Amino acid sequence: MDGTTFVMIAAGVAIALLVAGVAMVVTKSESTLAEERLRNLTSGKRPSVKKQLAADSLLRAPPIDARNMAFLEQYMPSGESLKRLYEQADLTLPFKTFLAIAAGLAVLGGAAAGVLGSLLLAPVGAVMGAGLAIMFLHHRKRKRIAVFMGGLPEAVELMGRALRAGHGLASGMQLVSQEMKGPVSQEFGRVFEEQNLGVPVDEALRGMSERVPTMDVRFLVTAIIIQRATGGDLAEILDKIGRLIRQRFELVGHVKSLTAEGRLSGLVLLAMPPGLLAFIAVSNPSYVAPLFQTELGTKLLALTVVLQLMGAVAIKKIISIKV
Repeated sequence: MDGTTFVMIAAGVAIALLVAGVAMVVTKSESTLAEERLRNLTSGKRPSVKKQLAADSLLRAPPIDARNMAFLEQYMPSGESLKRLYEQADLTLPFKTFLAIAAGLAVLGGAAAGVLGSLLLAPVGAVMGAGLAIMFLHHRKRKRIAVFMGGLPEAVELMGRALRAGHGLASGMQLVSQEMKGPVSQEFGRVFEEQNLGVPVDEALRGMSERVPTMDVRFLVTAIIIQRATGGDLAEILDKIGRLIRQRFELVGHVKSLTAEGRLSGLVLLAMPPGLLAFIAVSNPSYVAPLFQTELGTKLLALTVVLQLMGAVAIKKIISIKV
């Protein structure tokens, strides 16, 4: 076994042990969680100030440093944010199994970068391999939230009709979980089960707003919490929220139709340089050979990639209209 192979194997083992250690730190066993709940119940211990402030400011805009931390957590997630992202993605795999898969991808990425490139690129390959798992979670999260939002107006209106028929709020949420399917049924069913097992309704609703972090869900949860504290016709409030969500969907569709030309133009502009390079490389390889065989050519290619990424970000900012 030569020195290069030994270093690659040692790096892979070190990354796997690091991920396993993070898994042991950020995950708690069921017995530990049960003991913590029992200790809070018997001692009358209140939640931490951080959690209480987060719960009290459901619609309050976060401070500038909190926004920066959220941006950093998206690309460098901590243990808590990674567990929250995993819960939002709603995977059937155990969390430790997912971490093991991420560790395996990191090892494969580091080994591939070390074999195809150099040992200096092994950490970059490992980070890219683990990043694939994080990107998969973000994709699952966006897909699940989109499905949830598609059924939210109907769920809110169903709760309003249940309240008019004489049912309570909990019964309305149970009816939504029974009559509807997908993430809407799962989330409202979870809120119903939590409040049925003794969790306050406000806390259970706030948990749903954390698992589905959209403005429409925060509006719904805040309206229900305020109505429970001050009183009023909850059925009428739910009907208005349902109409508001449907109007927001219509506005989003109208904005997408107006920005379709800009999105298509951006796609064409981004696809033309690599497409033209591939065509010339196939039709006349000697013409583009200096780009890949000379130091100046590789630098120009790297600069082109950077400018392409900057252009993609600029186009996305132009065509992205927040509703």
